[in-house]
Amino acid sequence: MLQISLVQAQDNDPNLGIIPAPASIKKSSGTFAFSRLTVIKADRISDKSVVFLKDFLVQNRHLTNRISVYSPKTAVNPNGTTLILTSTGAADLPAEGYTLSITPHKITIVGKGAGLFYGIQTLIQLFPVENTLVAKLPCVDIEDRPRFAYRGMMLDVSRHFFTVSQVKQVIDLLAAYKINNFHWHLVDSQGWRIEIKKYPKLTEIGGTRLMPAIGGNREYLDEVPYTGFYTQDEIREVVKYAAARYINIIPEIEMPAHSDAALRAYPELRCEPSASTTITERGDANRNSIYCPTEDTFTFLENVLTEVIALFPSKYIHIGGDEANKQPWMESQYSQDLMKRFNLKNEYELQSYFIQRMEKFINSKGRSIIGWDEILEGGLAQNATVMSWRGEQGGIAAAKQKHNVIMTPQTNGLYFDHYQSRSPFEPVSFGSYAALNETYSYNPVSKALTREEQKYILGTQGNLWTEYVQTFAKLQFQILPRLFALSEVAWSKVENKDYKDFTEVRLAKHLARLDAMNYNYRVPPALDAIDTMVIGAQFTYAPKSIVPGAKIYYTLNGRNPLDTDWEYITPLTFTIPPNERRELKTMVVTPSGRRSIPTRVLMYNRSPLPATDYTANN
Repeated sequence: MLQISLVQAQDNDPNLGIIPAPASIKKSSGTFAFSRLTVIKADRISDKSVVFLKDFLVQNRHLTNRISVYSPKTAVNPNGTTLILTSTGAADLPAEGYTLSITPHKITIVGKGAGLFYGIQTLIQLFPVENTLVAKLPCVDIEDRPRFAYRGMMLDVSRHFFTVSQVKQVIDLLAAYKINNFHWHLVDSQGWRIEIKKYPKLTEIGGTRLMPAIGGNREYLDEVPYTGFYTQDEIREVVKYAAARYINIIPEIEMPAHSDAALRAYPELRCEPSASTTITERGDANRNSIYCPTEDTFTFLENVLTEVIALFPSKYIHIGGDEANKQPWMESQYSQDLMKRFNLKNEYELQSYFIQRMEKFINSKGRSIIGWDEILEGGLAQNATVMSWRGEQGGIAAAKQKHNVIMTPQTNGLYFDHYQSRSPFEPVSFGSYAALNETYSYNPVSKALTREEQKYILGTQGNLWTEYVQTFAKLQFQILPRLFALSEVAWSKVENKDYKDFTEVRLAKHLARLDAMNYNYRVPPALDAIDTMVIGAQFTYAPKSIVPGAKIYYTLNGRNPLDTDWEYITPLTFTIPPNERRELKTMVVTPSGRRSIPTRVLMYNRSPLPATDYTANN
C-alpha cells in the first residue's frame, strides 16, 4: 500500500517527488525496469560518481550490476536495460548542471564532475523507498542546474562534539540534497576540536569542560568532564569522504573572540593573562574570551592556520569575527598603544586591523577568508567574503561594496537550532522560531540590491549551533526536514518553488525514506492540524498525514493522545452544545513509531469568548 500511494503521488507531481525541484522536467509515458540485469556503462569505471552509484546499488538495493566502459557504438544492451553515465554532450552544460533521460530501455545521465554526481542523486530519488527486485522508474527528461554556486550547511561541534561517523552521516545527507559546502565550526569558547600538533594543550585543556545544563535543566549536571576532538588523520579522512561526494569542507577557526578554549590552554595570549575564565552551565564564556592583538597572538594564530590549511584544500578559511566583547582591549595598555601607533580611531578599527592582518597571511597561502558580518565594522578586509547572519543588512552592505556574500540570516528560518514551531511541546531549543515554511520561503537575493550587485550573492547556508543539541538524535531532529527546504532555496529557481507541492506531495517520499532508514526526523503534524481556535456549533475535521503509512490519533478530553486512543479513519464532525467547548488534540505516529508533537484545536460555541481561554502556539 505504501509503494502504491507513493507512486500515485509521484505520478501526479510535476516534479516526480524530486527535492530540490529540477530546473526543467518533462514526463513521458512508460517506465524503466531497473534490475540486477541492467548494464551500467561509464566513461571511467573508477570515476568517484560511478563508484558512489555502485556502492548505493550494493548497499541499498542489494544489486551487483555489471559496469563497463561506455562507447557510443555499444551503448545499448540488446537484451535488456542500460544506464549510461557520460560527459559526452556536457560541454555546453553550466557548472554542476546535468541532464537525465529515462526511456523504457535506457537511462542516460550527462554531466561533468559534480554535474554527473547530482544527476545520479536525482536518479536515486526516483527509486522506490521499498527494496524490490525490480524498481520501476518513470520515463522523463530532466535538465537541471543550480541557482547558486554556494549551497552550505554549518555544524557546530564545539558546544557539543560529534564523532567522525556521525559527521559522515551528515555529509551523506548534504550530498543527497545537492549541498556542496560543509562549514565545520571546529573552534569556540566551549571546546577546541581539532588537533594542532604545535600546540597540544589546545585539545588537552581547551577540548575539555564540564557538561552544561541543557535549557537550564540542572537535573542532569554532573562533574564528569565533557571532551572530544578530531585527530589530523581523522580530519583528512572526513575531508576525503566529503570530496568523494563533491562537498567542500570549510574549517572555522574563531578569532578574535569566542576564543576561551584556546585562552584556557594558553592564557598568555590574553590581555590579562592572570584573568580567570568561567564557562557557565549553558556553556557561555565570560568577557575575557578575546585574544590580545600582540605579536605572540599573531604568531600563534599563523602557526595554527598553517596546520589547518595543510588539512583542508578549501579555497575558503572561515575566521569568525563575530560577537567580540572589546572591553579587555579598552582596558589593555598594549591595545591602546597599538591603536595610537596605527591611528586607529576605536576598537572596531582595531578588530579590522586584526582581521586584515590575518587575511594577508591566509591570502599568502593561496586562500581567502570568510567572516561573520561583524567584520564589516571598522572596515572590511580587501578580499573577504561576508557571511550575513544578523539579518540581511550586513550582506547587502557587503554586496554594495562589491564583496562576495553568503546569506544566512537567523531571522529567516536558516538557524536550525531554533524552535520548529511555537508549540510548548517542542523539545528545548535555542533562540527564536524557524518553521519549515519560513525556511522554504527565503530568497537570498534581496530586492535592495541592483542587478549588478546581486551577482555578489554567492548563495545561502543553514546553521546548526549546538548549545542545546547534546545528542546525534537531536541533531537529526533539528535539521530534518528543514534541510530539504534549504536545498530547494539554494538550488531551485524561484519560479519552480511551490510550498504546497513541496509539503503535500514531494515531502512524503523523503520522509518515508527517513522513516525506513531510522532517522530521528521531526514528524510533521497532520496537514490542517494546527494549534488554533474555531467558533461555531459544528466543526468538521479531516486531517491528513504527510508521512506515508502514518496513523493519526486524537483525544477530546484535553489529554495528549497516545497510540491507544481513537484513531482517525474518516472525517469527523463535532457538534458543540451552546455555551460549551471541546478540546481536540491530535498526534501522528509513523510506521517506525516516531511521533509528532500534539496539536490542539479549541472548539467554542459561545459568545463572547473568554479572553484568557486560549493562547495560540503558531
